[in-house]
Amino acid sequence: MNLSPILALTAGAALLSACAVGPSYETPTPPPTETGGFVSAQAGPFTAGRVPDQWWRLYDDPLLDDLVGQALAANRDVAVAAANLRQVRAALGEARSGLLPSTTVTGSAQRVRQQDQQTGVFEEADAFQAGFEAAYEVDFFGRVRRSIEAARADAGAAEALLDSARITVAAETARAYADLCAANLQIDTAQRTLSLQQDTFDLTRQQLDLGRGTGLDVARAQTQLESTRSTIPPLEAQRDSALFRLAVLTGRPPAEAPIAAAGCKIVPEVETAIPVGDGAALLARRPDVRAAERRLAAATARIGVATAALYPNVTLGGAISTLSADSGDLGDDYQFNVGPLISWSFPNILAARARVAQAGAAAESALATFEQTNLTALQETETALTQYAKALEQRAALQRARDEGARAARLSRMRFDAGVDSFLTVLDAERTLASLEAQLAQSQAAVANAQIAVFRALGGGWQTAAAQAD
Repeated sequence: MNLSPILALTAGAALLSACAVGPSYETPTPPPTETGGFVSAQAGPFTAGRVPDQWWRLYDDPLLDDLVGQALAANRDVAVAAANLRQVRAALGEARSGLLPSTTVTGSAQRVRQQDQQTGVFEEADAFQAGFEAAYEVDFFGRVRRSIEAARADAGAAEALLDSARITVAAETARAYADLCAANLQIDTAQRTLSLQQDTFDLTRQQLDLGRGTGLDVARAQTQLESTRSTIPPLEAQRDSALFRLAVLTGRPPAEAPIAAAGCKIVPEVETAIPVGDGAALLARRPDVRAAERRLAAATARIGVATAALYPNVTLGGAISTLSADSGDLGDDYQFNVGPLISWSFPNILAARARVAQAGAAAESALATFEQTNLTALQETETALTQYAKALEQRAALQRARDEGARAARLSRMRFDAGVDSFLTVLDAERTLASLEAQLAQSQAAVANAQIAVFRALGGGWQTAAAQAD
C-alpha cells in the first residue's frame, strides 16, 4: 500500500494547523479616566499604597483573624465555587483531548446458529472478532484550538468567581463580627443609661415620699426608664443574629456558634490610613472584572469555533479487524482501512452562518458586560470611600455632641440640686444624653461597616487565601 499521499496530507495538515479562523482575542484596554486615582480618596484617610492581601489583619484582632480563617476553610459557598472550578477545569481537559487521536478497541465472542443456503441444514458455530480503530481530526481551521481557548477562558472565569466567593466570605465574616461587637456595645451603653435612669427614678420616688416631689416627676422618670429598657431586646436580637451568621459563615450550624466571640464589645476598626491603590490596580484585582474579561475571551474564541463549521472537516482514520471461528486463529486473516474522511456542510451553510452570527452577538454582549463591570467596580469603590469618610465625620460630630450632652446633664443635675432648675430640665438633659450615647454606638457600627465595605469594594484579600487553599 502506498502511504505517501496520506503522509503528505498529514504534513500539510501540520502546516495549515497554524491558522485558525475567527478573531484573535486581545484584552481590552480601559480608558485613562478609569485607571487613575480615586476621586473620593483625595479627602479622607486613604493612601495610594497597595491593598494588602489579608486586609482583616490590619484590625490586629486575633479572634477576627481566626474567624476569617475558619470561614475561608469551611464556608459552603466557597466549597461550591471550588467544586465549580474543578468541573470547568475538567471540561478544559476534555477540550484538550481533541488534539489527540481517538482510539477504539472492539472485541466479541458469539455462538451463531444459521441455515446453510444450499443444504437447508441449520448449523452452529463460534465467531470471534477483534478490532482497533483510530481517528484524528486535522485542525485545519482551528476548531479544536478555539474550543480549548474558550474552555481555558471559562476556567479563568471560574477561578475569578472562586476569588469573589472568598472576598465575600471574608468581608461578611468581618461584618458579622463587627455587628456582634457593635450590638454588645449598644447593649452595654443602653444598660448603663438604664442604670442611671433607674437611679433618677428611685430619687424622684423618694422625693415624692418625702413630700418634695410630684407624681408628674415620677411618671416622667418612669416613662424615660421604660423607653430605654425597650431598646435592649431588639439589640439583643441583633447580637444573636450576628452570632448565628458567624456560625453559618464558618461552616457550622447556629447551635455551634463561636461562643468566644459572643462577649465582644470593642468594635473592630483600622485606625491608620487605608491603602487603596488606583483604578488600574483595582480593575486588575477585582474578581468580577476578571471574570467578565475571561467570559469575553471565551465568547470571542467561540466565534472561531462557529466559523470553522463553514469549512471542511478533515479526519485521518484507520481501522484493522479480524474475524475467525476459533479464538486461536485471530490475526491469521485481517482487514484494514486507512485514509482521510472529509465532511462539509456546503452548500447548505445557512445554519453555520446563523451560529457565527449568534457567537458574534454573544461576544458583543460580553464586551458590553465587561465595560459595565468596570464602571460598576469604580462606582462601588468611589461610593465606599466617600461613605467611609463621611461616616468618620459623623462619628466625630457625635462624639463632640455626646461630650457636650454629658456636660449639660451634669450641670442640670447640679442646678436642680441647688434649686435653680426644675426636675424636668434634668430629665430632658438625661434623655438627650441617652439618645446621643445610642447614636454614637450606632455610629461606631456604621464606621466599621463602611470600612469593611471599602475593603470589599477594593477586592483585596483573595491572593494569599487562594495560595493557602491551593
